[in-house]
Amino acid sequence: MITFLTAIIVLILGYFIYGRIIERVFKFDNERKTPALSMPDGVDYIPMKGWRIFLIQFLNIAGLGPIFGAVAGAMWGPVAFLWIVLGSIFAGGVHDYFSGMLSIRNEGKGIAEITGKYLGPYLKVFMRGFTVFLMIMVGTVFVVGPANILDELTSGWLGANGWVWIVFVYYVLATILPVDKIIGRIYPVFGVALLFMAMGLLIPLLSGAYPIPELTMSNLLMNQHDRAGSFPVFPMLFVTIACGAISGFHATQSPLMARCMTSERQGRSIFYGAMISEGVVALIWAAIGMTFFGGIKELNIAMNENQGNAAVIVNTISHVVLGPVGGVLAILGVVAAPLTSGDTAFRSARLIVSDFLKLSQAGIKNRIIISIPLFAVGYMLSLLDFGIIWRYFAWSNQTLATIVLWTITVYLASERKPYWFVLLPAVFMTEVVTSYILLAPEGLSLPMDISFIISFIITLLVLAAAMMKIAKLNRFSAQLEGQ
Repeated sequence: MITFLTAIIVLILGYFIYGRIIERVFKFDNERKTPALSMPDGVDYIPMKGWRIFLIQFLNIAGLGPIFGAVAGAMWGPVAFLWIVLGSIFAGGVHDYFSGMLSIRNEGKGIAEITGKYLGPYLKVFMRGFTVFLMIMVGTVFVVGPANILDELTSGWLGANGWVWIVFVYYVLATILPVDKIIGRIYPVFGVALLFMAMGLLIPLLSGAYPIPELTMSNLLMNQHDRAGSFPVFPMLFVTIACGAISGFHATQSPLMARCMTSERQGRSIFYGAMISEGVVALIWAAIGMTFFGGIKELNIAMNENQGNAAVIVNTISHVVLGPVGGVLAILGVVAAPLTSGDTAFRSARLIVSDFLKLSQAGIKNRIIISIPLFAVGYMLSLLDFGIIWRYFAWSNQTLATIVLWTITVYLASERKPYWFVLLPAVFMTEVVTSYILLAPEGLSLPMDISFIISFIITLLVLAAAMMKIAKLNRFSAQLEGQ
């Protein structure tokens, strides 16, 4: 209990202390007109109230990740608490804040265009394709996930495939209609369900009904996964728990809200604040996962018995802890979370494509033209095994986050601002994603020692390239100052 309470308190303090530090580094300009005020279009650039934007941003980023990912991450034991807290404050919050604020400063453009501005045209081309593909994968994951949960809730009434079609219909409408017509109206309702779920689980945890494992010096980095040899803490845990620590998906969602904000001052509460809130949700699910079945060993057994399907675990926990009525409401919260990420994932894909095609989205015809192929690919992916899609989504997600961290690093260097606090998580995440794809079964399946050696070399090369880029920027700035 002490570890859990301390983790929540540290997250909250992180928002007020570290969040304010990075806000001062960025130096927001409250007098500067935001894209919502300077270029409203009635579709995507629509001014909204700050509290509504925060709620939408929170629901956008709080998909299955901080729930399914945290439950799966709990299989490693209390070390998961450490990653959630440190990741949210020093990596995820920084990533989300700067990606959102850079979008505001660049006419609400997506992360692919922003990356190209600071890292060059070749990476911009890569990022355009990579982010669109990732958004389709996210949308697909967040179709299949809630469809399976709804199928369980209705005892197979429509079948999972029937719910997939219903979810797709909703996604199509949310993607092509103006942001304030569906997303801006129903998200507060979904938010109530999601908050009920989190608070409903938090109360029995705080009451001591479910003893939470403590993080001690003896088990600080202990791997309690039942297949520890194949699933080392590094890098497996850092990819499994993405949303709730750091997630590249967030950088694709921030521009949606950057196009609705009316003041740069709102950035810390909306971007950094939503990330910290998601971290709290991840802590709750990790804690209940570690204790509900009797311990971490028992959680591993339950996950293996269900072929790693966290939806079954979430369903069981919700109904037992909260009772039949509360359990249904909690599950609706779990359904709402991925639904409100899946719809904005496809919406983000549409906006990314429209940005590089320079195709106006004021008319519904252009929105439909772009959306049809996106949903066609998404449906085909939904026919694949969910576990495979989830694993590749997780790695792609963290790879995008890594690229965004390097983009922020170069941006700060170009502005002659401190950048080491972004450089450190950028280096760490580069090592994570490279070692993961070399080591993981869905990657190259190389031996652990070889994977770490190769990933270390790749990380050094990326770091060297970044430092050369920064040195070049510094020389250019010095020349300008000397003229």
